[in-house]
Amino acid sequence: MNRLAEIRKWVILIIIGFLLFWAYQYFSKKEDTSTVEYNTALIQQQIKNVGKLVVTEGHFAEVLTYKDNKKYLGSLISFEKKALVVVNADVTVGFDLSLIEYQIDSVNKVVTILKIPKEEIKISTDLKYYDTESSRLNEFTGEDYNKIAKIAKANIAKKVANSSLQKNAKNRLISELSKLLIITKTMGWKLQYDGEILDQETDLNRKIKG
Repeated sequence: MNRLAEIRKWVILIIIGFLLFWAYQYFSKKEDTSTVEYNTALIQQQIKNVGKLVVTEGHFAEVLTYKDNKKYLGSLISFEKKALVVVNADVTVGFDLSLIEYQIDSVNKVVTILKIPKEEIKISTDLKYYDTESSRLNEFTGEDYNKIAKIAKANIAKKVANSSLQKNAKNRLISELSKLLIITKTMGWKLQYDGEILDQETDLNRKIKG
């Protein structure tokens, strides 16, 4: 009888132990899941905060001389029209980070940037005409003004390409993405872009600027 009671006692202890182990596993797993969900939500929020329009502005100016000759009688007679044009342009270089594409791997704790939107360059020109000369046989037309506007915009675009404006815009882009790098590192996650794990801002700088 005592032996039977002893067996019952051990069976009860084993059952209690099993229940305690199961409860521990259940609640630990639930806690881990909650932590992963919280961290994932936090990273998604950070990406949302980063996802704004990053814009760098600049002003450019130039003086353009426009000339056009209309020839008659096999080039024996020509009529010239010309104008001195002062071009002022406001330029913006922007990255719309709301268009950034990413993937979150909560199991391996990796955030992968799939695509960074390309820069958008907008040129707004203001043209003022001086010393305009023409003749009745070669007058200024709408086609001339459209041609001048096109030439002016192309010249400004070249100046933008040779300036530091695009470089400054990329620096601001890197600064915004660095916030995501900081939050992932702080939480023990990894940030990946173009097949490489980014560990510091210099990695971002190298990948984006080439």
